[in-house]
Amino acid sequence: MPKALSGRRAQAARNDEVILGAARAVFIADPGAPISAVAERAGVGISALYRRYASKEELLRKLCSDGLARYIEESEKALADDREPWIAFGAFLHALVDADTNSLTQRLAGTFTPTPDLWKDAARAAELNQSIYTRTKEHLRPGIVVEDFGVILEQITSIKFGDEARTNQLRHRYLTLMLEAMHRSGEQPGGASELPGPPPTNDELTNRWRA
Repeated sequence: MPKALSGRRAQAARNDEVILGAARAVFIADPGAPISAVAERAGVGISALYRRYASKEELLRKLCSDGLARYIEESEKALADDREPWIAFGAFLHALVDADTNSLTQRLAGTFTPTPDLWKDAARAAELNQSIYTRTKEHLRPGIVVEDFGVILEQITSIKFGDEARTNQLRHRYLTLMLEAMHRSGEQPGGASELPGPPPTNDELTNRWRA
């Protein structure tokens, strides 16, 4: 059982959580926003924010590091899921919609320089993606590759209507439709139609993170 934090350290942890929540909201809405907008939304002084994060770039790295950690966690859960592979795959994508990690990719790619640790975590996430794809491939319609997953999730996370609850509801609605389209059973009579254009390459996806 983890040891409880002291009063001062617990307060610092709560403050950090508030800052990161504010930063996520601010920078997903506007990646070019100044760090002062984060302090204002979090309700803290700019000096207090700078004591925790020395620059906007450091704050962006932290957001993406946390997002990658959550993505890796959900991927490992999916691989440990012993249900039928297609069921586990669907649950995995729905969990990622709830985690909203792809909003960070969509909005923050190319806005800062990733650290070696971030590249290492990204490589781990890619390995897990490949394992999930390999396990699910026989259920997918022909032509779908592992790189399609991230782009599909980015399309889903671009949906924003009403409040957070309504947005989440609609994202799950369209993910459900997307999953049906991805499944081999959704092929048209006579076989699946050929997908237009080649799928995204790993280089294309990775190069977006090179500031």
